[in-house]
Amino acid sequence: MEENNLFPVFFKVNRLQLLVVGGGNIGHEKVSAILSNCLDANITVVATWFLPELVTLAKTAPNVTLVQKPFSCGDMLGKDLAIAATNDKELNGFIWEKAKGSRVLINVADTPELCDFYLGSVVQKGNLKIAISTNGKSPTVAKRLKEVLQEAIPGSINEVLDKLQTIRDRLKGDFTEKVKQLNQITEVLVKRD
Repeated sequence: MEENNLFPVFFKVNRLQLLVVGGGNIGHEKVSAILSNCLDANITVVATWFLPELVTLAKTAPNVTLVQKPFSCGDMLGKDLAIAATNDKELNGFIWEKAKGSRVLINVADTPELCDFYLGSVVQKGNLKIAISTNGKSPTVAKRLKEVLQEAIPGSINEVLDKLQTIRDRLKGDFTEKVKQLNQITEVLVKRD
């Protein structure tokens, strides 16, 4: 049976340099997804033209730069992550090659075999953030699960997290002992009646 071997990671995109190539619907979608998670994300968007909605979005984000020109190899310099978001498969393949040559992690939109990472569906309630991946098989299923979880998780979860952080900060002992105590305290969250 096939397994999902992805390793979930949350990037601090306000500390990284991101490149998005493509200024149309796909580029707009990717930039929107990143900014919805971190308005301070450092994003450079390279494209020969930009969707008006992308231009408007870029004006609301402090660290988004639109560069109107064709993609070139130099665009990868100093970048940590890249997203090829054009509707030109040949150009996306070229961007992928340049990213790999520059040791930059890349996501090629709608081409799972050329992705080092995926942009999954995200559920967020306060400080709780859950990413959902179907290993590139069905973004629609991930979207539906997001809707279910968004509805199921109470809005008060942030208060719970704040209180648990206070408790965690007050606990004494080594790491193992702290984990044991936190497990006892949080058991009520999963206890069935």
